[in-house]
Amino acid sequence: MCRPCTFADHFKPMNIKLSFFTLLAILASACTNQATGQLGRDLKLASRLDSVSYGIGSDVGGNLKMNLEQAGLDSLNIDALFIGMRDAMDSNMRFDLEKIKATVHAYMLDAQKAAMAKQQAEAEATLAEGTKFLAENGKKPGVVTTASGLQYEVLQMGKGPKPAAEETVKVHYKGTLINGKQFDSSYDRGEPAEFPVNAVIPGWTEALQLMPVGSRWKLYIPSDLAYGPQGAGQDIPGNSTLIFEVELLDIVKK
Repeated sequence: MCRPCTFADHFKPMNIKLSFFTLLAILASACTNQATGQLGRDLKLASRLDSVSYGIGSDVGGNLKMNLEQAGLDSLNIDALFIGMRDAMDSNMRFDLEKIKATVHAYMLDAQKAAMAKQQAEAEATLAEGTKFLAENGKKPGVVTTASGLQYEVLQMGKGPKPAAEETVKVHYKGTLINGKQFDSSYDRGEPAEFPVNAVIPGWTEALQLMPVGSRWKLYIPSDLAYGPQGAGQDIPGNSTLIFEVELLDIVKK
């Protein structure tokens, strides 16, 4: 299905770009133990320049934190981090950058391998859980399993026409993982969604063409008919089996 825009999609940070030299200094400082004591936290924004400086610093810090988390790095030596930034801004580096670059490169490769291994293990576990869930769910009265592996349960059968693949539909829906965690809902937004039948995940495309207008069905979609191994953002992990309650309101006439 189509994912709605969120506040985060519209709010873009300043995205201050660090030079490679400065970024390298930051990472280099994180790989050393040259801590020099706690830096003071008693800061007053007494001028416009103070506020601008703090704002840029918070943006750089936020982006760096996000990137480090994505790379599987838990924490930094904050004192060393600030000293590395100061050295770079003063053009007074105290380390052999070639050696530091090699250390950083090796460290990041190791972190990347560990993160990928963890992600792979989690994806395999999620796939196994989904397969088991669908096997049991398919035995329940009223649950129909199609040749593709899609499962659906009719909650209310409509009497209208069935949409074709190239037509646009208006629907209300709620989506959850098999553990019950909700990741999307047009009901919560207070507005139905409209999209072409053939422009959504395969499980939806198949189900919508089986549903007469006015129907409300519950869909159980295996990962290969949803977002597959890649998942979708932070809310839908890779290999997730998805559950949707879908209400087909209308076929939108052009």
